Order: sequence, then C-alpha cells, then structure tokens
Amino acid sequence: MERTPQFSPAQQHALDLADFVSASPSSFHAVAEGVLRLVADGFSPLVETEAWNLTPGKYFVQRDGALIAFVIPDSATATTGFRILGSHTDSPSFKLKPKPTTSAFGWLQAGVEVYGGPLLNSWLDRELVLGGRLVTHDGTEVLTRTDPLLRFPQLAIHLDRGVNEGLKLDPQRHMNPIWGTGRAEESDILAVLADAAGIDPLSIGGYDVVACDAQAPALFGATNEFLASGRLDNLSSVHASLTALLEIADAPGERIAMIAAFDHEEIGSASRSGAAGPFLEEVVRRIGFALGGSLEESYRAVADSVCLSSDAGHAIHPNYPERHDPHNQPVAGQGPLLKINANQRYSTDAPGAAAWTQWCATADARYQEFVSNNAMPCGSTIGPITATRIGIRTLDVGVPLLSMHSAREMAHVEDLYSLSRIAQAFFTHS
Repeated sequence: MERTPQFSPAQQHALDLADFVSASPSSFHAVAEGVLRLVADGFSPLVETEAWNLTPGKYFVQRDGALIAFVIPDSATATTGFRILGSHTDSPSFKLKPKPTTSAFGWLQAGVEVYGGPLLNSWLDRELVLGGRLVTHDGTEVLTRTDPLLRFPQLAIHLDRGVNEGLKLDPQRHMNPIWGTGRAEESDILAVLADAAGIDPLSIGGYDVVACDAQAPALFGATNEFLASGRLDNLSSVHASLTALLEIADAPGERIAMIAAFDHEEIGSASRSGAAGPFLEEVVRRIGFALGGSLEESYRAVADSVCLSSDAGHAIHPNYPERHDPHNQPVAGQGPLLKINANQRYSTDAPGAAAWTQWCATADARYQEFVSNNAMPCGSTIGPITATRIGIRTLDVGVPLLSMHSAREMAHVEDLYSLSRIAQAFFTHS
C-alpha cells in the first residue's frame, strides 16, 4: 500500500507489517524476508557448521523456518546477559500432503492436511496461495509461491437448508480445495510449484508447502485504526521484534539484544527449529564460548538474562463477553498484553511483571493484563517451553487480536506499534 504523510507512525508501522506478511506465505518466506532486512542493515550471517569468531557486531543464523539475530555490544564479556524476544514464524494453515494431486467428478483437488488449529470455516470461499520450500534431489532448497490457486468451495444453502443453524466441517471430507478441472492422472500440482520456483518438477525430492489467504492485508475502520491480515498470529510479533532490533542495532544497551523467531509453535514446538528444540540454547552457548567463556560463565550469563515470549492474545469480543474474565477484559487500542496464568501456561511471574511495567514506562506505552476465564482452557506459548528448556526468566506478552486463527485476523494499529516500541526499551534498558 502506498505510503503518504496522512498516515500516523502507528499506521506506517502497520503498513510495514502488511508488507512483511505479504512477503511471508510460509515460515521459510518469513525467515527469508527477515534475512533481507537484516542484511540491508549490515548484519552478518553465521553458518552452524562453521566456527564462530565473534566480536562486537550484528549477526544472524537461520535454521529451516527459524531465525535468530543478535547484537553484541562493545562491552560484552562471556558473562554478559541476554535480552531475548521470542516469537514464532508459523501460523495455522493447511499443508500439502504426499501424492497431493487428486481429482473427483472432473474437478482437480489438492490433498492437504490441517496444520495447527485453524478456524476451518474462515478458509471457505477464499482464493488461496501455496507457498513454502522445495528441496531438489541434490539437497538444494528453493522457495516457491504460486499466484492465487486454491479454493475451499462452500456448499450452497439450497443444498443444505439448515447450514445457518450449525456448520460442521469434516477435515478429511470437506477440506479438499479445488485448483482446476481435469483428471489427476493428467495433472500435477507440484509442477505448478516447480514452475513458480523456476525448477524442473522431476528434480523435486521433498517439499514443505502450506496454503495462505491470497487477499492482501489492509487498513480499515472509521480512521484506519485496524489492520486486517492473515498470519498476525504470529508475524505481528516477528515483525515487532525485528523492527525493534534494527532500530537499536547501532546503539545497543549493555546486554546482548537478540530475537528468536521459531517455527512449529502451532503444533507444539517439538522440532529442531521449534522452541522445544536446542536451537536457542546452542546459539546462546556458542556466543558465550566465542567470547572466551567457559560453561560455568555461560550459566552465569543465562542467570542474568530475560526472555519476552511475544505471541498474539485475545482482545475482548463484544459479541461474546462471557468468554472472557469478567474483570480483565483487554480492549483493542489500549496496549499490548501481559499474559498471566496461575498454572504457568504463560510464564509471567512477579519479577517479570514488574520489569515489564518499567519497559512500558520507558517506551511511554500502555499495556493491559490478560488472564483467561476460569471455565475456558488456556492456550500456551513458547514462553514456558523456553523457561523450561534453558532456565531463563521468561514472561509472556503479545498484541490483542480478534478472530485469532482465522484466515484473516485483525488488530489495532496502536497496539502493533506499541509492542515494537516496548521491545526497543526491553533491548536497551535493564
């Protein structure tokens, strides 16, 4: 969307987020877009199979659909603590199955598997893009992205007169998108993906490909105060953390400022590029060793560290207020959320909450507490996983959304902007 002086700083931030989302149909694309921005700002790439000879400066390392970037200040030693802002690059979707080209009654369809917990009905009657990575037989990885290709067509009301009294979708029977007409024996959806990537379809040895909404993000509302977009859970946090790190990269605080954007949060984080895997711990340890430290000094650095687990949360829904806690009801536009749960589904504790208030004050930004209704199961985040995996003090925060896990979610532009400003304060103020 064209930028003009009529847009406020918060709207400009939201429009940049819109560009980031548009460039990121998959976790792999989100990492690629992040890398483009980091390289443009002078960050140096690190390769996991090579030795890391680190001096004060700006670095990043990627692992599949995950990205870690950090700034080492001039004063850093082996016991210098970290300020880590964690997020995740994946979103609920549909992932392409093996033998993905199918057909029925003259329609070409794609075999897809539900990824995470999408609101299935929100994906109906939308044009969808396929995007992700293709891996050739020689191990080369290439990104691919189609034009609008797929659609889950809804059954006409004439053929289901009671649909408005209750729609029930069977993921196996009903969530098979159409992408053309013809017979599976004469067609190949992988060839479409290969053509988009500029490679030979016969060279494809493996693929990780997901669907996403083809509609571009957009500002809307009486004063353009809202952003409607796919994948705000959780590219809103990835973008906020990346933007904040780039803002402070040339004037960091006393700690090592780091962003850690993991993959696979929506399916439990249990992967080599997920928060339950060793990626973050290995990077933290390797930084300490590269700075001349011992394992004992690395533990001291972790003890002086804090992680903000930033993941989207829930704004109060005006049509369903009974689903929220009666006394903690976050309102869109009133600031990011500090997420609290007695059973540690969110990892915020009292010292973390107190520190959060100070970072918000430094950023001159409002915030709101979020706690679930006692009768509603509480979701979780990478926060408790990170705290358990590494032993680092962690607190959970995020931007309030409506329509979370829909194909198209919505947020208030002021909340999006405030999260990035608070992140800057977090990186630079102890």
